[in-house]
Amino acid sequence: MRLFALLSMACLLLAIAAPAAAQTPPGAKTTAPPQTLGVAAAASLSDVMPEVARGFEAAHPGSAVRVNAAASGVLLEQIAAGAQLDVYTSADADTLLRGIERRLLRPDTRRDFASNEMVLIVPAASTRLPLEQLADLARPEVRRIAIGKTATVPAGRYAREIIDSVRLWPALQRKIVAADDVRQVLDLVARGEVDAGFVYRTDAATVPDRVRVVRVFSDHTPVRYLAAVVAGSRNETLARAFVLWLDGAEARAVLQRHGFGPP
Repeated sequence: MRLFALLSMACLLLAIAAPAAAQTPPGAKTTAPPQTLGVAAAASLSDVMPEVARGFEAAHPGSAVRVNAAASGVLLEQIAAGAQLDVYTSADADTLLRGIERRLLRPDTRRDFASNEMVLIVPAASTRLPLEQLADLARPEVRRIAIGKTATVPAGRYAREIIDSVRLWPALQRKIVAADDVRQVLDLVARGEVDAGFVYRTDAATVPDRVRVVRVFSDHTPVRYLAAVVAGSRNETLARAFVLWLDGAEARAVLQRHGFGPP
């Protein structure tokens, strides 16, 4: 009887296992879940980074890139707060260096991958304001000027540097509208809620029918885009590959198509 019971139990276990075995033929490959890579992208990279990410995914089967775009300083604080991000990009060197000093980023992975230019823009429909040069911003007709918050937005710091270079800050300070990122500056100008604003050339190019470039600036700290691997990355190998990809030929072609210059 005991032998019979054991044989019955063995047959029952085989019957349960048989359907599962039938569903997975010998030698069949199982599909592994994709490796998700979190990329913190400076706000001015909002349009181009998803396209760069798609190229990386195609070249690295099994990877999935999630882009999180915001002001460079805001992204750094998100990382400090524990956000699960693997790659950090900044629109200036100073913010990235602060991340390295705070041990949030791996210094040996730092890499320049693009450049840009600052421009002064006005609403495309604006005809009443004779804005041709920086000094015109001090005219009484100009009431509101948008720039990024200088504490967290690199474009805001570049704008302040440009204004300071002609000693206009005391005259303009009360007119300044501080925006959360450079894309908010662009939106404020495009909607006509401010008279003028400072953005990157690539931002202005995304809505050529809504804003007009008054002046392009070159006499300030060069606008450089840098990337580094986040120190707490759970996918460090893939993150390092993405940073290298940003400086590669395929990504550079995409960046140049969107108006970004070489590093």
